[in-house]
Amino acid sequence: MITTPLDSAILNSKEQYVFYHKMVDFVLKELIVSVQQEQLCTQQELLVFKQYSDLLLYSIEAMRIKYMYDEEDNMKVDLTDSGFPNYLEFRYLYNDLELRNQYLDKLTDTDTLKEEFLDTLLRKKQSVKRSRLFQAASILYYQTVDQRYIFNRFVQGKILETPNNKNGNLMISWSFYDVSKNRPYICFMYFNYDGKRINDEKGKIYQALKESADREMPLDTMAYNIDRKLPNIQPKHIKRIDLGPFHNVFAKDENEITHAILGGIARKEIPLESYALSLKIDEVFSGETFKEVGFFSKQTMQKWSEPIKQKYVLAPHRIIQLLHNRAPEVLHKLAREPIELASLE
Repeated sequence: MITTPLDSAILNSKEQYVFYHKMVDFVLKELIVSVQQEQLCTQQELLVFKQYSDLLLYSIEAMRIKYMYDEEDNMKVDLTDSGFPNYLEFRYLYNDLELRNQYLDKLTDTDTLKEEFLDTLLRKKQSVKRSRLFQAASILYYQTVDQRYIFNRFVQGKILETPNNKNGNLMISWSFYDVSKNRPYICFMYFNYDGKRINDEKGKIYQALKESADREMPLDTMAYNIDRKLPNIQPKHIKRIDLGPFHNVFAKDENEITHAILGGIARKEIPLESYALSLKIDEVFSGETFKEVGFFSKQTMQKWSEPIKQKYVLAPHRIIQLLHNRAPEVLHKLAREPIELASLE
């Protein structure tokens, strides 16, 4: 039985971490399928969305291995308005793997550890000590986890052609993990380029996105900043997907969906593994142009539309019923009826 006091901001047992990792892994995989079925992204966007989601899943699995038998450290989860691991956990993974060779040199040889485990289990008929299991998990962690696949604070995607898209003949994607919200965001920008070689502009585009679009902000502000830094391209459409909050038994926030789920669990109306996931998609489009005059230059800029904001909730059928009963006003603000996902068994 897992108990999570509402006044606790961290998970405080290894059993809770096992349960938490299972939930996050399950829900993200369900989300990928649902985004395709509900056509929340184009087919091209979906392929990119899956790639970023896979990086997130890979990183969270690496965290599971890292902390599996660690008796000193616990993984920090943002329980306030996220439900995902704290950004620093991704940073720790990345830093660990910078020093992987140094760590591996200090750990017991794999063959020696295997012989010791077999001797303990088969000859002595005893359980392997937790400290030795931690050694084994550490070896697995440092030998198998690849730093290249860790979800970083900013992850840059490639420039792709979009020949049939009315909003631009090229598309670029990027993803970031907002440090203040502790949630992942996935972004797409469609744009036109009249030059002959887009690769000549690639470095400037990457730099502009990293400087101007690596955190949560009003989307029209982000679009203006990108447009101002890239005079040689014409951004036409920017789309940002905000993953979260992830509402579950571990959450500690003021969100009405979270409170409905926690209340339902407390009243034993729904099982402990109940969950819901909020998803927000914001979009802006360029319109008329105007001249922005500076001290040394005059640049043609684009006026951007008011952001189009669409909110979605994804949850199992029983949770959707609960929300209709306990938080109907929240559902009225959604872009469509809640999207049904499978239950976690």
